[in-house]
Amino acid sequence: MPHIEINGLDASAEEIHRVATRNHGHFTSMQVRGGAVRGLELHLRRLETASRELFGAVESDGARVRALIGHALRDVRDASVRVSVVSRAGAPASADVMVAVSDPVSDVPKPALRVRTVTYERELPHLKHLATLGLIHHRLLAQRAGFDDVLFLGRDGYVREGSIWNVAFWDGERVLWPEAEVLPGITMLLLRSALDKIGVPWSTRRLTADALPSLRAAAATYSHCPAQPLASIDDTAFTGDDGELAAALNTAWAEVPWDSVGAVSD
Repeated sequence: MPHIEINGLDASAEEIHRVATRNHGHFTSMQVRGGAVRGLELHLRRLETASRELFGAVESDGARVRALIGHALRDVRDASVRVSVVSRAGAPASADVMVAVSDPVSDVPKPALRVRTVTYERELPHLKHLATLGLIHHRLLAQRAGFDDVLFLGRDGYVREGSIWNVAFWDGERVLWPEAEVLPGITMLLLRSALDKIGVPWSTRRLTADALPSLRAAAATYSHCPAQPLASIDDTAFTGDDGELAAALNTAWAEVPWDSVGAVSD
């Protein structure tokens, strides 16, 4: 099943080589189940907004990208899909849309993760861009040191985001998200809206690593898992919420509707 299309056509070796050797663009990743995606409109809006900023034009408008996703899926109902918008060779103000379809990943949370903090700030943190070296590098270093993943702090000392995820905390009464310059993850945005719907309070707060021991639980949120438990951050272990955070996030996630991609015939 895994395959790549660029602008609706099977990608050639030459095109893949160009994309692989020119690291300028942005992307979004989504999980397709039964031909539908949670938060599809937010994914499409993310791509359109980033294209305006990076390329000064929108060649990744929502209707076109939706059609390209449907075309690349063909008759596949369950998959992982990554949509990348990359600069076109010889035309810096133009872009190509690349849709990569691969096997679906498990929706089941892993055992609670042990993560460590490191000071690191992504360039253009509000964009999900292709410059992922720092994310991968720091995650690998953490794993070599015996941790599962990494949580980034800004140079100001405040908690930001994980390697490929947003972080949520539980203070015993509400869900807390770091108030900082981070990527506004689609899963995080959907959860915030759904938490409002089910009546679970949430807020944002500037958090330092020193404030973490006062919190009861922590979780990573990303496209295929809204509530991946964190066992610890550095020396702070989270054992005091009896599953309240995971229950709140999972209940909210169940309220998020699925948006049909809609297959496009050849």
